[in-house]
Amino acid sequence: MPFPLPPRAPSGLPRRRTLLASAAGAALLAGCSSGSRYSGGSGHSGKEESAGGSPSVTDRARARAARESHALVERYDAVLAAHPALTERLTPLRAEVVRHVEAFGGTPTASPTPSSAAPSPSAPSGSASSSAPVSAKDAVAALAAAERTLADSRAAALLEVPGELARLLASVAAAGAAHAYLLTEGAR
Repeated sequence: MPFPLPPRAPSGLPRRRTLLASAAGAALLAGCSSGSRYSGGSGHSGKEESAGGSPSVTDRARARAARESHALVERYDAVLAAHPALTERLTPLRAEVVRHVEAFGGTPTASPTPSSAAPSPSAPSGSASSSAPVSAKDAVAALAAAERTLADSRAAALLEVPGELARLLASVAAAGAAHAYLLTEGAR
């Protein structure tokens, strides 16, 4: 004997699930609006300076992201200098990180050549080139960890910045997570 379905409310009123789904959809749309909560809701891009003359939230976040990407490029350079055998594998990923620097408004770093990639004896001991791990496997693992950490921090920063920059951060965070995956999967 089949189980009978409960009768529907013939009154034409919306069901509770429909109301909850509508409310959730409305909240989602309100959160995705183009207005920025940092620009007073006026719809400006958030690039203007604050009343004290200091850079806006967007400008500070872009500068920080460019610096972080530049530091990651330096890590790639250090690993490439210490392990030239990894050049074919790491060069495309490094090139993408350079594009991230450019996207955030930073100055791109020239691609290292074999002669310029070798650390000089007069290089400062605190530079990124001196921190490259000894084995190639450890170096790639360290790069993967750096990519993953940076992707996670950018994903966390999404709620702090307005629309356009949030989309850029999300895209670059996804690329960083993909880089981390490629670096760890290639080691297997």
